[in-house]
Amino acid sequence: MCESVPVNENWEQRVTAAWATFDDYPEERAADFRAVIDALVAELPDDSPLGPFEQACAWDSTGHSDKAAPLYREALARGLSGYKGRRAKIQLSSSLRNLGQAEEGVKLLTPELDAPSDELDDAVRACLALCLSSLGRDREGLSLVLGALAPHLPRYQRSMANYARALVDPDD
Repeated sequence: MCESVPVNENWEQRVTAAWATFDDYPEERAADFRAVIDALVAELPDDSPLGPFEQACAWDSTGHSDKAAPLYREALARGLSGYKGRRAKIQLSSSLRNLGQAEEGVKLLTPELDAPSDELDDAVRACLALCLSSLGRDREGLSLVLGALAPHLPRYQRSMANYARALVDPDD
């Protein structure tokens, strides 16, 4: 559920069910999948941030970052927040990187490093690392990725975290 807009639980379940079928649509039927999402979006109030968010996800997932980016922006401008708002920022940053606008992606995601922690933390760091790499800032990107990976390792967590910091702060 979107924290900023109450929606019918049944609608959310149907959106989740539609996304569960995404892999059933081969590339040549991508428009059919987007039509399923569009039909669900048509049920929402015109000013709902969920509509452009779901449509952006559908465009993005079918290889159209150019169509997705303005829709993510619209969803965020309409007040999409919470978990889906964070997803929108991650996905918009990825789309921007694909469109050659990695600097904007970095600006969008950097504040997310200080946001309350959730299961999207590693995705934030991974996408931010890709944006940084696209800008030739590979050491910063690698530092983020190693820092995100370190807690998941069965051993060497402290060493990897220290190596990650040393990539960007050699005095550490």
